[in-house]
Amino acid sequence: MTLKITSLLLVFLCLLWIFAYFWAPYQWQFQHQRLLDQLSLSNTDFDHDQFDPKQLEALPAPVKRYFNKVLKPRQPIVTSVKLSHDGQFNMGEAVDNWKPFQSEQWISVQNPGFLWDARIRFLPGINFFVRDGYITGKGLLTAKLWGGITVMSAPSTPELNQGELMRYLAEAAWYPTALLPSEGVHWQAIDAHQAQATLKQGETEVTLVYSFNENDLIETVSAANRYREINGQQVATPWQGRFWDYQWRNGMLIPLSGEVAWQLPEGNKPYWRARIQEITHQFTP
Repeated sequence: MTLKITSLLLVFLCLLWIFAYFWAPYQWQFQHQRLLDQLSLSNTDFDHDQFDPKQLEALPAPVKRYFNKVLKPRQPIVTSVKLSHDGQFNMGEAVDNWKPFQSEQWISVQNPGFLWDARIRFLPGINFFVRDGYITGKGLLTAKLWGGITVMSAPSTPELNQGELMRYLAEAAWYPTALLPSEGVHWQAIDAHQAQATLKQGETEVTLVYSFNENDLIETVSAANRYREINGQQVATPWQGRFWDYQWRNGMLIPLSGEVAWQLPEGNKPYWRARIQEITHQFTP
């Protein structure tokens, strides 16, 4: 009887190993490629192929200084981006529980969209596959153990769509031509170091406040009402992203490090921090 139980256990462990390291990742990658194909289809022809400083004339002063700092005249417009991160994700609620991750991300700039694909190492040999995105106007967010066992899947809702379009707009510091008025972003002045940016796509409209530092670079991006799930309910919560370590990449001055946090009554709750390891921009011809 003991030999039989041992044999069954070995068979089970063998099947689990096949599932975790072969079948589940294959299924994840198959779904990933389908989403990536949809993201690529969202690109259309661009009305402008280069940055023209004349577009800045009506912009708020800090925004104008920012573009003059990070772009050079006749800078080609970014059409798509691929990048990779190394970072940490906070999986704790009451108590911080930071776990390392590696990720790749693809961004489409006209008809805004992105796909973020991450591997979060929970324990040795145990990885969560996480997919976050905004494709053809709809948000998506799912996490699976080993890429095959669903542990979280957010339903498609207006609140999710809003949050994912906010992420796209906040991360445009990595592809700054996407923040130009020619790309659909409407800027309004707040004060000498802050301005408000609004982007509308279909039925989804988002607004973020950009704060610029003494070097005229984006330091923080914040929203008063990004939705956060609490006990199964979507609750509008203040949110902030921070950027630093600006360096020149592909003709543009962009931040390589960042952190995002919920701004709670008891203080900021960071949940994502990372550094770009590689970034490739594609431009208008």
